[in-house]
Amino acid sequence: MRILVVEDAKDMNRLIVKTLKKADYSVDGCFDGEEAQSYLLGAEYDGVILDVMMPKLDGYGLLEWMRTKGIDTPVLFLTARDAVSDRVKGLDLGADDYLIKPFDFDELLARIRAMTRKKNGNRSNIFTLEDLVVDVNKRTVYRAGKEILLLPKEFTILEHLIRNQGIVMSREQLEDKIWNYDYSGNSNNIDGYMSRLRKKIDSDGQSRLIHTIRGVGWVLRTQTDKQED
Repeated sequence: MRILVVEDAKDMNRLIVKTLKKADYSVDGCFDGEEAQSYLLGAEYDGVILDVMMPKLDGYGLLEWMRTKGIDTPVLFLTARDAVSDRVKGLDLGADDYLIKPFDFDELLARIRAMTRKKNGNRSNIFTLEDLVVDVNKRTVYRAGKEILLLPKEFTILEHLIRNQGIVMSREQLEDKIWNYDYSGNSNNIDGYMSRLRKKIDSDGQSRLIHTIRGVGWVLRTQTDKQED
């Protein structure tokens, strides 16, 4: 899952980015609203952590721009301003949640999980397909009752596939989820991760759940397709 942190206080920005990366999120950080616009136009994010008071373009202005551009990524405001009118303004502009500084990082992580659940229409962060069970909060994977151990990037890919089961995900979409904005790799890396992931998920003669769509990408579903490998 990929998060954009927009916070002009550099120490706070770095601390939030470090905390999210430790929780196995893919994270980009920037320091003002105008810079954030470039990030949002260049990549797809699952959530934005957004400070209100920033130079060049403040959080309210950035959020309003996002919504007018049709960018519906969930937004969590961070602010030292705790007046009700400020919170109402942010929510009316399209924010999903509000967290007052100073805050506890465990609460921040919980609120990120809550707003991403809301976007995906799930009341919990447990996803299933046939006998595959993925618990995003605990970061566990079970197939037919047997635990499968995944590397962090393998888990991130599987999480994105199961959140979008039935939808074909391209190499570029998956790259966006596991590497940050500055990464300059190539799609062959994704092929390697997918190969290892398929061996772990679709092993021991079990029905195939991860399907390759030639020239396009991959999809997690139960039914086969003539285009699949």
